[in-house]
Amino acid sequence: MENGNIMQRSVRNEVSAEEWEVRCELAALYRLLAHFKMTDIIYTHISARLPGDKDTFLINRYGVLFDRMRASDLVRIDVDGNILESDPSEKPVNRAGFTIHSAIHQARHDAKFVIHTHTQAGIAVSAQKQGLLPITQHALKLQGILAYHDYEGIAVDLSERERLARDLGKKYAMILRNHGLLTVGRSAAEAFSHVYYLERSCQIQLAAQSGGAELLYPSEEVIQKTADQWHERNNDVKYFQTFWDACLQLIEDDICDYRT
Repeated sequence: MENGNIMQRSVRNEVSAEEWEVRCELAALYRLLAHFKMTDIIYTHISARLPGDKDTFLINRYGVLFDRMRASDLVRIDVDGNILESDPSEKPVNRAGFTIHSAIHQARHDAKFVIHTHTQAGIAVSAQKQGLLPITQHALKLQGILAYHDYEGIAVDLSERERLARDLGKKYAMILRNHGLLTVGRSAAEAFSHVYYLERSCQIQLAAQSGGAELLYPSEEVIQKTADQWHERNNDVKYFQTFWDACLQLIEDDICDYRT
């Protein structure tokens, strides 16, 4: 039974406590992307690896708006594309979303969460030959952990998975040329922190370029120093958790609780 595009049935009593916790974190990520206007109606995706199973992950049910996503709306699927639900027809997934996310989860077992966006700023920078410029403190958070993947068309060709995984390597963020942004994290907090800073960096870069003035670049020494400072924070679990706890406060008053 559906109300609008929200599935009303809860699966809380049908899954383990560990899976339910991951579902709630993943649903929160969808709500946060909506809150920060990083959605493309229903056409992007976030996924989470299920605990204890390297080949199974959760992704959004195709057709549910991000600001209405609930833990029970998420779809259990394996890296071979098998929807592991009692009635797979009730929970369709986006084909391109499956290709992209299965590629990362299959190759990177440390990538517990994977976020992919189609924002205006992200796509604009993805279409610039130089990509993300090291011109701001925000952008330098991604220094050394940002990869690039050339556009191959809509990602429905499963052979692209190998190249997606290869291009990401061991990094935590990737600009998909002419397409959008992607980040991964060992936690929901880390993945969201990376996409937040990457998105903001793209927005700021476009704003700086629009002024028409010559851009000011920090020295190579300062770029490296700042990147090292960020790297230290990127390995601090408490840093990400504090950020995450603050973000969750932004969606506590949502009319439809994401934890259902």
